[in-house]
Amino acid sequence: MDALYRKNFGLTRSELNREFIGGMDRASRILEVGTNTGVQLQLLRNMGFRNLHGIDVQAYALETARQLVPGIELSTGEASDIPFGDNFFDMVFTSGVLIHISPDNIAPAIREIHRCSGRYIWGYEYFADDYTPIRYRGRDGLMWKANFPKLYLDEFEDLKLVKERKIRYRDSDNRDVMFLLEKTDAAGR
Repeated sequence: MDALYRKNFGLTRSELNREFIGGMDRASRILEVGTNTGVQLQLLRNMGFRNLHGIDVQAYALETARQLVPGIELSTGEASDIPFGDNFFDMVFTSGVLIHISPDNIAPAIREIHRCSGRYIWGYEYFADDYTPIRYRGRDGLMWKANFPKLYLDEFEDLKLVKERKIRYRDSDNRDVMFLLEKTDAAGR
């Protein structure tokens, strides 16, 4: 993963992770929505985070994640129906997941992510100022880029932007965005 990021962007995913959440308490309860095979959770564990959880809709991906990242709590679930209580996690994050949720279905997903987060929402997604469809594996209607931090901020008055970084690909004008949002009512806890 880090080698791919260095090739595409000139910096590693581990460096980005440290930049955004390096100061976070390593005992924080963290959920990844759309875990797939657990690569991001492995990077967080390498940073010293111990209370890691992941959900994914694909049973085979979760099985692979269980083998690659043993000891992490993994469950079947989807972004629009997260199987945990309100404010259960200190941070909920996505990495290349919101891009696969159609504009017509994004609101329920970000509401669920917001509901389950007690303090932070962290994301890494393709970026565009406006919703823009992308052909994915030769098909339309499966991937989009958008201003995902703005979608959260427009939907929830209790969120503030802590940090945002747009990352340009070395070989194109495409950009990704990493962002960290915080619930303002949680900041005083």
